[in-house]
Amino acid sequence: MRIGFDAKRAYHNTTGLGHYSRTLIRSLVQYYPQHRYLLFNPRRSGRFHFSDLSQVEEVLPAGFPASLLPGWWRSSGMTRDLRKREVGLYHGLSHELPLGIGRTGIPSVVTMHDLIFELYPQQYKPADRLIYRRKFQYACRQATRIIAISKQTGADLVRLYGVDPAKIDVCYQGCNPAFSVPVAPEEKLRVKQLYGLPDRFFLYVGSIIERKNLLNLCRALPLLPPEAALPLVIIGGGGVYKQRVLDYLRQARLEQRCIFLSDSPAARQHPGFLTAADFPAIYQQAAALVYPSFYEGFGIPVLEGLSSGIPVITSHQSCLPEAGGEGAFYADPSDPASIAAQLHHVLADPETVARHHILTQQHLQRFTPQATTEAVMAAYHKTLQEAGC
Repeated sequence: MRIGFDAKRAYHNTTGLGHYSRTLIRSLVQYYPQHRYLLFNPRRSGRFHFSDLSQVEEVLPAGFPASLLPGWWRSSGMTRDLRKREVGLYHGLSHELPLGIGRTGIPSVVTMHDLIFELYPQQYKPADRLIYRRKFQYACRQATRIIAISKQTGADLVRLYGVDPAKIDVCYQGCNPAFSVPVAPEEKLRVKQLYGLPDRFFLYVGSIIERKNLLNLCRALPLLPPEAALPLVIIGGGGVYKQRVLDYLRQARLEQRCIFLSDSPAARQHPGFLTAADFPAIYQQAAALVYPSFYEGFGIPVLEGLSSGIPVITSHQSCLPEAGGEGAFYADPSDPASIAAQLHHVLADPETVARHHILTQQHLQRFTPQATTEAVMAAYHKTLQEAGC
């Protein structure tokens, strides 16, 4: 079968949607090499590629007007190429399907990651909310089947958009398998020296936006006893909210406790950071990953931290207990004292951390590349059956 994908984010996105796309495509090739995978990419990328996979074909816009209007091609013009290339199933990897997909007769699947813009509308521009709503609702109507990356997202689709629950398959995502591979000591040392990492540190990974709650994590730092006062390494970028965090750190005289790694010259220039290839070595040197988000569709850094074998502290709400399982440590994201208590806990109680590590190994079996890919392939088979193919 020839399976087509909206591959814009697989080639260009450096955050969660890109990681999801790349991990899924590579896992499908690994476990189902009998298929042909066509990646519809609106423009070439110098950052990510799949040239090492013989089963993958990159499809770029060609001819007039597609080559001059790659955005139009992705949103609707590619349907002609889907038919021309005899695609048997199309998968929109991030909330969208091209206009007119229904008229092609090609069965389609769309992955819905979250409806955060509906739940936190104040954090989005009105025009953006309108665009997202139209795209997301169109995709939900047109898709033969919908993949939700968590039970939480599936429930939100039913509650907010009235989607029939029978149309939804919950397929958990996995993280890059590299996080599960122990990094060699000499590689850890190279990464430590390259990025100037402290000997011990807490780690935060994620966009610096209000929902992800870095500010309350920073407010927890002065509540720690001296023996737990580790520096915080921050990977991620931001704008207005990041400035609020910086203002707080300056007022609280905590600037030296927080390292905004993404702002460093090495991070901005080194391919290992830009492609996240060095992230497993960074994670595996952290005392704990801290991810105190108020709301997520899934929360892939939680899975990356667990896979890296380090303690993970996250929020006790939204889908994060789905991602963290019984092995993570949970805090109230609205309460800096609760976050501080868990930061201290993972340093002061190694026996409990060891017990959680055992629980984590059991939990991670649900997120292995094979398990997550089999779930997606099962959704594909349902899609073809319902389409009469």
